[in-house]
Amino acid sequence: MNPRRVVLATGNAGKLREFAALLAPAGFSFEPQSAFGIEPPEETGDTFLANALLKARYAARHSGLPAMADDSGLEVDALGGAPGVRSARYAEDAADAAGAAIPRDEANWRKLLGALAGVPEAGRRARFRCCIVLVRDADDPSPLVGEGAWEGRILEAPRGSGGFGYDPVFAPIDGAGAASGGRSVAELEAAAKNLHSHRAAALRALLAAWQAQGVRAP
Repeated sequence: MNPRRVVLATGNAGKLREFAALLAPAGFSFEPQSAFGIEPPEETGDTFLANALLKARYAARHSGLPAMADDSGLEVDALGGAPGVRSARYAEDAADAAGAAIPRDEANWRKLLGALAGVPEAGRRARFRCCIVLVRDADDPSPLVGEGAWEGRILEAPRGSGGFGYDPVFAPIDGAGAASGGRSVAELEAAAKNLHSHRAAALRALLAAWQAQGVRAP
């Protein structure tokens, strides 16, 4: 497999920036699915892998090109692993958040902080988890898969203005976190995030799987 062009199955601007930085050294030439007029499908899977495969196969089917997709989210131990696969849609589950005149990301982390109100620091353990898949075509029987996680804790209030999603309320507790003095991901430099993040770990695992098949990145 030596795809010169790969469709990136996401419309998330933050993810597009991260993938651009992470994939450039590997030699990938990719285009967002929006360049092909592809609207994202409904994410009906109950695991990160199922949703990543669904999105990648959909983009490959509608573009005729190899496609890469990720599905990622936040797992909070005190909430039994929620919001999990519903991380991007977490606030939509709450009637009081429906139609709220605030950005979706902010609505999500506001709901999360509300759910954890009164939980002490020791009970706020959480992790970002990511699964990335690459399919050669829509019916690829053996897609490449990479998975990664980033351990941390949920802060009591947001910090920083960088990143996206839950970054303002998530503080890594190892890797970059140990070197950053407990800052939130939204306070980290992009280079630090791209070195230690769950998405970076998943991509490294996917590239290792690629190389194990005896092929090189384009």
